[in-house]
Amino acid sequence: MKNFGVIRESRPDENRAPLAPKHIEQLIIKFPNLNFLIQPSKNRCFSDDEYKNSGAEINENLNNCSVIFGVKEIDTKFLIKNKTYLFFSHTYKLNKETLNNAQGTPGMDKKELLKSVLEKNIKLIDYENIRDKNSKRYLGFGRFAGIVGCYNTLNLFLEHIKKQPLARAYKINSYKRIISNLKNLYFPKIKILVTGDGRVAKGVIEVLKETNIKEVSKEVFQNEFDHPVFCNLETKDYVTSDKTNTFNLDHFINNPKYYKKNTTQYLEKSDVYISAHYWDPLSPKIFEKNELEKFPSLKIIGDITCDVDGSVPTTIRSSTIENPNFFVNKSTLNETNNKDGSIAVMAVDNLPSELPRDSSNEFGDGIVNEVIPYILKEDDGRILNATIASNGSFLEKYDYLKDYINS
Repeated sequence: MKNFGVIRESRPDENRAPLAPKHIEQLIIKFPNLNFLIQPSKNRCFSDDEYKNSGAEINENLNNCSVIFGVKEIDTKFLIKNKTYLFFSHTYKLNKETLNNAQGTPGMDKKELLKSVLEKNIKLIDYENIRDKNSKRYLGFGRFAGIVGCYNTLNLFLEHIKKQPLARAYKINSYKRIISNLKNLYFPKIKILVTGDGRVAKGVIEVLKETNIKEVSKEVFQNEFDHPVFCNLETKDYVTSDKTNTFNLDHFINNPKYYKKNTTQYLEKSDVYISAHYWDPLSPKIFEKNELEKFPSLKIIGDITCDVDGSVPTTIRSSTIENPNFFVNKSTLNETNNKDGSIAVMAVDNLPSELPRDSSNEFGDGIVNEVIPYILKEDDGRILNATIASNGSFLEKYDYLKDYINS
């Protein structure tokens, strides 16, 4: 009998789960020799009783588990020696240059996390790197980050135009109700710019298409409209080579520093900007700090990407689910209580936690279908490629992290 575990999240405001009760039930049926131990949690979106009723054992002690699943980074004091862990570590791109722009749990020391993984002989598998042969990720909460981030940004716009805002997503806790709320709403003339072409951007567009806001191409976005519109700039649209003014995706991924932004003409005509793109610290920012005065219409930024001091300079800090918005002075980029002439920013860094049951159900589907079979049976390379450390050292692909932890 194999024991797999689900750890209680270290972050107090994290209520998602890597596996839902329905997944435990499915896996126990599919793999009769598999047993699940779930650490009890008062914060998790699924109750202990729900897991118990699905066939799992509720147990504080995960020492008998060979594989342990979490969502976000785990506090080092809870890491158990000689175990296999799967979670989002937000470490694989770390180095001295990118440290300040690293994503993940605020206050979580990634250097200490990696050192502890090595010292405790832990096999660390990062969800973010479980990919197919075309480097497409099998797992992610991105769609729900886009859904909630767009909903929050539209809510912020309603506040800006002095309309009654909708109920907060985390209080509704239902994707269907969010969509129902938006369908019954009429948005006035507005221009929304969205950057990105991955899961996050698709989640944003999914929500916008449920409203009366119509999609238009980048070629006509700068025109005048008598109805609300949005425009989605994909990577090839918002960056271009600084030498040839062309774009090649593979070249950009491997050489982001040789590209420049191509967004100014769109931001000049935008009322709302939603950041839903992936950003490499070596790639260009969407706009520079001194450019905000060029965008007189821009009043609201929903930064779903949420890289502090990253591609969106107004994200001077992340915000919380309870207090998602803050205001930034256009000239100084300092936070201000004066709403007049400032930019309103939504920069929540754990947006999928506002719809924890929906997002956990979708994420767990991926673990059931694309991860656990390849742990229990033959690995086609996806698990090995996502393994950052094993047997007390980094795998060759991630050996550069030695320089980071020793810096």
